[in-house]
Amino acid sequence: MDSGSNLRRHRRPALTAIEVAVPARLHLGFLDLEGGLGRRFGSIGLALEGIETRLAAVPADAVTATGPCAERAADFARRVAAALGIPAGADLTVLEAIPEHAGLGSGTQMGLAAGTALARLYGADPGARAIAMMLGRGERSGIGIGAFEQGGVLVDGGRKTGAETEPAPIVSRMEFPPEWRVLLVFDDATRGLFGEAEAEAFRRLPPFPPERAAHLCRLVLMAVLPALAEKDLATFGAGIAEIQNAVGDHFAPVQGGRFASPRVAEVLAWLAAEGISGLGQSSWGPTGFAFVEAGAADGLLAACERKWAGDGRLRFMICRGRNEGGRVAQGFPAAAASDARRR
Repeated sequence: MDSGSNLRRHRRPALTAIEVAVPARLHLGFLDLEGGLGRRFGSIGLALEGIETRLAAVPADAVTATGPCAERAADFARRVAAALGIPAGADLTVLEAIPEHAGLGSGTQMGLAAGTALARLYGADPGARAIAMMLGRGERSGIGIGAFEQGGVLVDGGRKTGAETEPAPIVSRMEFPPEWRVLLVFDDATRGLFGEAEAEAFRRLPPFPPERAAHLCRLVLMAVLPALAEKDLATFGAGIAEIQNAVGDHFAPVQGGRFASPRVAEVLAWLAAEGISGLGQSSWGPTGFAFVEAGAADGLLAACERKWAGDGRLRFMICRGRNEGGRVAQGFPAAAASDARRR
């Protein structure tokens, strides 16, 4: 199809309305920062239930947006429209937004939500990976894209050297056990690294020892994923904690310690002393996490809230893992809506 027919195809909306919801994700750690096998980064992560970016869109002559992070949503939608050759826009209403720069994937997930909404309004469906490439998202980790596509516990295979525009492929996807929960620890006064500061941090990091990368990859394949399959929380948690310790210590020179927030670090140290497994920080933080059996989750949440009741910066939340991807709810096709009005 030539560019002219592509423009004609997407000039008129295919839908009267659409709503897209994209789950937040935990980034549980990089596996190979050394890249000696021709792929760099690689990571493990989890889609979360209960925290999401959700927006609604209707066709319009230009792109406008309201709600939390509206300007960011509008910018993403405009860029996708330009990339797809769509000479029209949308009115976006951001209903919920993942907290920004907290380590939960807010940028990638907002880009996927806004880009998917704009594209599908006009009959295009390039897919999450293509939209991420249009927006320059998923430059290191493919976990956010995988969370939108399918949810669950995800392992990506890193980005291939020489193909830096291609997001990392998802090489493993498993269910998060319904018997488990995630305790999240938020520090609302601290933000993780992002943008140019993040890029500069990666440039400043020392080389990652290849033998350490080899151990982390073996740890995931031979301990973490089998434990997940067998619902062995103790082994799963110990493996995630070991990944977190190795990667956190590597990043310590550029984020001020193993964890970005001293307050979150204090909570995680207390949880470790209480025998809680699977402790860590998602991405650049500051959000911390711990894995716990469902039956103990509410009691642990209450204990944390009592212990840090006087700290106005810390918040706690219990989440389930999300074992399905994002939601796309389409409105009536434009032609059908027109017919309905005539009737």
